[in-house]
Amino acid sequence: MTDSSHYPATGLIRIVDPAKEPKPLTDIAPDALDDEQRAEAERKAQLRLHTRMIATGFHDPSKAERWLNAPELQRVSQDALFAGLRLAPSPDIALPALVRLIEKHPAVAERANRGEEEFGMYRLLGASQAIGDFLYRRPELIDPLFDTQVYPAESALIRSQHPASILPETDGEFLTPIAPLDTPYRRDILTALGADPHAERPRAAAEQTGKDGYVTLRVAYRAALARIALLDVCCEDPVEMMPTIGRHLADLAAAALEGALAIARTEVAEGLGPGLAAPRRGEAVDALDLAIIGMGKCGARELNYISDVDVVYVVAPVEPAPSTGAEGETTPLKLTENECSTIGTELVHALTRAIMGPAPEPALWEVDANLRPEGKDGPLVRTVESYVQYYKRWAENWEFQALLKARPIAGSAQLGARYARAIDPFVWESAARESFVESVQAMRARVTDNIPSHQVDRQIKLGPGGLRDIEFTVQLLQLVHGRTDPAVRTKSTVDSLAALTAVSYISRTDAEAFSRDYKKLRVLEHRIQLQQLRRTHLMPEKDAEQRALARSILSPERNGTLSAEQMLKAWQKIKRNVRSLHERIFFRPLLAAVSTLSRDEVVLSEQAAQDRLAALGYRDPRGAMRHIKALTTGLSRSADIQRHLMPVLLGWFARGVDADAGLLGFRIVSESLGSTSWYLRMLRDSPAAAERLSQLLSSSRLMTDLLEDASASIAWLDKVADLKPLGEEALASEISSLLARHADAAEAMRAVRYLRRRETLRTAMGWTLGIVDVEDTCAGLAAIDECTIGAALQIALRELQAAPEGAEPAEVAEPAEAEAVAGEKLLTRIAVIGMGRLGGAENGFGSDADVMFVHEPLDGADEDAAQEQAARIVNRTLALLKQPVKPAIRAERPLEVDADLRPEGKQGAIVRSLDSYRSYYERWAETWEFQALTRARPIAGDEALGEAFVELIDPYRYPATFTPEQVQQIRRMKARVENERMPHGADRTRQLKLGRGGLSDVEWLVQLVQLRHAHAVPGLRTTSTLKALDAAVEAGLVDAADAEILSGAWLLATKIRGGNVLRGVRQSDTLPSGRADLEAIARWCGYPAGSARALEEDYLRQTRNARKVYERLFFEEL
Repeated sequence: MTDSSHYPATGLIRIVDPAKEPKPLTDIAPDALDDEQRAEAERKAQLRLHTRMIATGFHDPSKAERWLNAPELQRVSQDALFAGLRLAPSPDIALPALVRLIEKHPAVAERANRGEEEFGMYRLLGASQAIGDFLYRRPELIDPLFDTQVYPAESALIRSQHPASILPETDGEFLTPIAPLDTPYRRDILTALGADPHAERPRAAAEQTGKDGYVTLRVAYRAALARIALLDVCCEDPVEMMPTIGRHLADLAAAALEGALAIARTEVAEGLGPGLAAPRRGEAVDALDLAIIGMGKCGARELNYISDVDVVYVVAPVEPAPSTGAEGETTPLKLTENECSTIGTELVHALTRAIMGPAPEPALWEVDANLRPEGKDGPLVRTVESYVQYYKRWAENWEFQALLKARPIAGSAQLGARYARAIDPFVWESAARESFVESVQAMRARVTDNIPSHQVDRQIKLGPGGLRDIEFTVQLLQLVHGRTDPAVRTKSTVDSLAALTAVSYISRTDAEAFSRDYKKLRVLEHRIQLQQLRRTHLMPEKDAEQRALARSILSPERNGTLSAEQMLKAWQKIKRNVRSLHERIFFRPLLAAVSTLSRDEVVLSEQAAQDRLAALGYRDPRGAMRHIKALTTGLSRSADIQRHLMPVLLGWFARGVDADAGLLGFRIVSESLGSTSWYLRMLRDSPAAAERLSQLLSSSRLMTDLLEDASASIAWLDKVADLKPLGEEALASEISSLLARHADAAEAMRAVRYLRRRETLRTAMGWTLGIVDVEDTCAGLAAIDECTIGAALQIALRELQAAPEGAEPAEVAEPAEAEAVAGEKLLTRIAVIGMGRLGGAENGFGSDADVMFVHEPLDGADEDAAQEQAARIVNRTLALLKQPVKPAIRAERPLEVDADLRPEGKQGAIVRSLDSYRSYYERWAETWEFQALTRARPIAGDEALGEAFVELIDPYRYPATFTPEQVQQIRRMKARVENERMPHGADRTRQLKLGRGGLSDVEWLVQLVQLRHAHAVPGLRTTSTLKALDAAVEAGLVDAADAEILSGAWLLATKIRGGNVLRGVRQSDTLPSGRADLEAIARWCGYPAGSARALEEDYLRQTRNARKVYERLFFEEL
């Protein structure tokens, strides 16, 4: 972060020249001043001191002043002290550390007197309080550390960042060595432990075991870490130095593990650990090879200052040397696989104690073996053959992606190399696995998972625009192209960016920008962790910490030229750049394969372009390339906008349900609207609208069909309010206007049905985009159907009363003739009663409309004539709703009206008078018909008649007494419905409506509660299932926990049913079993990508629990 072009110069900090400072108070003779003058002089001197301290970089001069008066500083020149502290990232931290070190090691005062010459000491103490504490515990290490000549040592550090391995003959097999590296850290730590660095299986000296050995190991590690940190905070360009620092930190961690293994070998061999005594134990340790495989950042040689070190362990028996036949020769020990596992596990436990067990010197870091097969539940150690069998048969995709960074870092070199060769094919073939796309989507979705909301904006690693975004994209590109191109099979992120650029998978400009941004973020991460040597990835919140961080990320010469505000502004810019990384380096090169772009753009081969598309979920990459070419080729304004949008759109489609459908749908819509100015303007100026369009088009082909013929609907995407259901009042008003404009019945009905299709689309769009919840969606769909039925009834009534075509009543001379020509006189009034889900305002997409029709003859009308007329009106209403219209409405799903719940079912009259209903319910109705009435609600027609019908049925659906015999009838009927209506061969656990714990179970239970208790509990008098359930809880009839289980199952089944219809699943009442369908439905249900299995498990669990509640309440307690 030292490139001055990235950080503007600041004038906020004044650098004071000590030579020009006024004389201190001590230079004035005290006797020459009276008390008042002396106090004033002291006040001015203190003010000058505080001013100087602020200019030096102190955040809290008052607190620091107490340290300045410490006796340890009596022999230190204040000018030299301030000159040195001015170079410290945090003088507030450096000053106390310096005082404490002088207390422990007085010679430090001489160093302090050298001022700027000792810039390394001042820089390090101001950058890391933890290292200052370490030196205080180990004062013997102060001089060796600060005697380091920084710039020669920095050059040596850079030169030594790519050492050979301890098996140099294997170094050419892969791009990254497959044996542990032969580093000075490894040699120094093993030597400190009394082990032979050149031995095949080094062992620590007996006196270097237990806590003594742990202290030796940890002190040697921290001494080396302090030296690396010294060179890091003093280097000329910390950003460019970052990869070198990461490599050395990883090598140092590997050396610590090698040292810990040497301690473990001695402890296990000599039975020094708890419960380890066993015959021939030393021989057994020598007969076992154990390799430590570094994963994650340690494996990639890009480690942080403090981080969990992810590892897996491999064991194998040592092949005994051939017998010489000499007299007295003992038989060499050959371990079985179980013995290897036992001894290997003991070694792992012992080495883990050496790294992180209790000891006088604090633990180093956590050794994490959870990336091993089966995670925490799996064995700690395995043979190579066991790993191979697991990866062949059981491993999930993420496990292969984790192996991308795997590298042998310690232990047996030969065994580590054998492991590396064995697992390499699994890594690079993972992109061809069936579940790869789903896994990639899930990885992407997990980037910000589990981050507390108050930390998201502070996250350097996991937040949007953080390190994880860069690492994800680079690893994905490697997995896609590394399958066929060994040139990109690298480990570290920086090296991988360079490799992908070298073989033209990323443009050089993009690679340089993102490599620089990645390194800047890593420098921020390093400096934050270095302060306390704690594992954190959060930007500090305190002003003092932010200021110190800003001073620490530049070279010593530029210390203090970057304010905290400027640093935060630069960080925000980096995050914005990184957010576009995925689209810029993954998708944009695809356009170069089909279009002529700038010379800087990467030109991918056709196969490479198709590989990228396939990896993201495009099942027909070749077809996708044709669509991209069609959309982006040419000189038109449309093609130009599409070229700018396409990289982003391709990513949005890939995150959707069906990437191919999304791209095809976008082409269809764009070709039909491509020349319209508002469409292009929306795409260009409203990213939110463009993203919503991508999400809709990739959700289902049905959505594309609906949008293609309703282009105006696309404009809704620019405004969230337009994606919410209109509501019954607005719908009724629009329908009135339509009927007024269209006198012809067929034209009027076509307009109404087109409106229904449009509003169904609006509701589907709102739900798909997560703007409307499922309850409002169901209510919105019910309102649409109510208004459609009402409009059809109005048209039928108007048609009945209208004059014959071509004749006007005024043209007829005689009054009698005029009455005949004017049309038929209305004899009755009609109301439509919604039943079932329509009555409950719980419609789904594609739901039938269950209705009953009631009429009441007008005063003086003949009842038979009124009945006959009412039947004609109702039949005409039904015909208008379902008969074909011309021209046909594209992708229309005509409303299916079902009147079978009427008295006597299909055998009964299609419409009855109010008196006829009264007579039927009083004399003939069965108990299940009263149950059906719990959902009855007037939805259209004569309002007063509808209210009269409700008044009529209330005593039957909310009876004062509901007998035990009636309860038994309901229970028997429910069992009969389950047996008779369940589709043949259907899996009851997956049937959404009639299956275990499904819609029917919940609804019948609620309706039984209503039949028994609604007379006494007014809150139960509702047609809504969920509102009635809430009322039952409030009345103490159902426990809140039971109600939560029932409503959860009901809502989930409703969502799945709706998703099935929009997805086009053939059996909409069944939980799909195909993974693609489940994944799609999971999105509609609000699950993140990669949740097919989670949806399935949730549904089966929730409905299983709901069935238990239903059986207990329905058959026992109610």
